[in-house]
Amino acid sequence: MCGRFSLQTPVPDLAELFEADPSRLEEWSARYNVAPTDEVIALRRGAGGRELVPLRWGLIPNWAEDRASLPPMINARAESLETRRAFRDLVLDRRCAVLADGFYEWRKEGGLKQPYFTRRRDRRPMALAGLWDVWRGPDGTIPSCTIVTTDANALLEPLHGRMPVILEGAGAQMWLDLDISERTMEPLRPFDAEALEVFAVSRRVNRVAADDAACAKPRSAPIREPSGWRDRPPVGDAPPDQLTLFRS
Repeated sequence: MCGRFSLQTPVPDLAELFEADPSRLEEWSARYNVAPTDEVIALRRGAGGRELVPLRWGLIPNWAEDRASLPPMINARAESLETRRAFRDLVLDRRCAVLADGFYEWRKEGGLKQPYFTRRRDRRPMALAGLWDVWRGPDGTIPSCTIVTTDANALLEPLHGRMPVILEGAGAQMWLDLDISERTMEPLRPFDAEALEVFAVSRRVNRVAADDAACAKPRSAPIREPSGWRDRPPVGDAPPDQLTLFRS
């Protein structure tokens, strides 16, 4: 699952790294706690090549009569993309990647849900496999997206059974190139555990309104091996009156 993430990398750097046109984006400030229904930056193929575009996180299918009647589709299971109505047509020509520097997940420790942040060891931004659509209704036009998830790798399995699909190299090319109709699902697999690291962060991130560098600040040494989860010591945090328990 992916329910919160950060994107601090400046847009010019993202455009250079992913070889994409950023002209459709307006000003973007560093985000440390992106939540569902927030605007995100997505990478997709446009008429002139790859482009960076703003999308609402939480897919609204184009066929939905009333967008309020559907639960927010922030994640889509890779195993059901080709069979679930909301996703099966989008796999053909509305594939994208949601850009992030890392993502949060929670683990129950000492009666509380402790947040952890996952990022690449090389600190490069992530391209998370996604799907997008455009809903048109009385409220206007809303372009939106969802993030595709798969089984967690060995490093993240003790944290959560699911993880976002992280695209790289040939897998990213395969997913984003809409001319490729075969092997589209091949890149949708767990990312290399040895390329990631995880560390505890402040429970400040539990509050959607909190969106600053303190949210992603490490509160523990990074975990880089599955064995690192054993006998985790208590994580220090802010005074109790500043904490808000995570609500799922």
